[in-house]
Amino acid sequence: MALLQRERESRISRARKDKTLDKDDDALGKGPKSPEQLVGKLVDLLDVEEIDTDLFRGPQLPGGVGRVFGGQVIAQALMAANRSVDSELIAHSLHAYFMRPGNENHPIIYRIERDRDGRSFSTRRIIALQKGKPIFNMAANFQRPEEGLSHQFEMPDVPPPEDLQSRIGWWKENIELVPEPHRKAVLRQRAIDFRPVEPMELPPRKRPPHSASWFKTLAPLSDDIRMHQAILAYASDSTLLGTATLPHGLHHISNPNLQMASLDHGLWIHEEFRADEWLLYATDAPWTGHARGFNRGQIFARDGRLVASVAQEGLMRLRQAR
Repeated sequence: MALLQRERESRISRARKDKTLDKDDDALGKGPKSPEQLVGKLVDLLDVEEIDTDLFRGPQLPGGVGRVFGGQVIAQALMAANRSVDSELIAHSLHAYFMRPGNENHPIIYRIERDRDGRSFSTRRIIALQKGKPIFNMAANFQRPEEGLSHQFEMPDVPPPEDLQSRIGWWKENIELVPEPHRKAVLRQRAIDFRPVEPMELPPRKRPPHSASWFKTLAPLSDDIRMHQAILAYASDSTLLGTATLPHGLHHISNPNLQMASLDHGLWIHEEFRADEWLLYATDAPWTGHARGFNRGQIFARDGRLVASVAQEGLMRLRQAR
């Protein structure tokens, strides 16, 4: 843990010296960035600064506009909670609610409540605040590793990531299909490479509510298991909510009347994994109704191990055309 602490302090010092979190930059820095720079900036974004006992500050996304991405808040909250438990304890589940949209113009403060520290498990509550108001709360549980009975569902049989096109590659080739207000956002450089198994379409056709994507960071990470978990938590808020729109042939980019937002998020971490190696995110949506969509996800390592499960309900409101 001393090594991890030195790495963390080095990252914070480097960020302050080089102004890597400068608000004048675009989403991940001015101009094209190397994979290593993109991943380094994501690590800096998700790492939190301790400003008092059980009180942390999450940095702002450089150049971010509008609402904070929900995955960022989940990941920063998890990193803050990790800093409050014994180093031998590993996060195995979290349950979160999004209460207000986060604002990119302000940092997020995370307050930790130490609900319980037992011999095997510790529980933390995390409240995320902006301008004195809670925007998000989360409960996270941590376990001391132990052995037990085991079984799992098998990984779906899908093409390997090497045979698939990256999501940003598809956007670049089909940018004429994207309305002008969305073009900058879809072409923004990102630290995580997503490769959808099913061909992307815009506008989409109606199809069953099942989807899958491979993903990993563009460059290697350190061996800090907590950062790997944070990046998985960050990525788990991508592609999931859109699964519920598939039977309806809708996409928020091509249909401005579709209002979508995450309402809650559950993540269960089953096994160790690396976020810089390919992971398969298989999702389904068994139900939509009453302006909400319910989505589930399973995340598999490439060797077939089920490493995490996800559940989320989101707002899915089709407003009247103006």
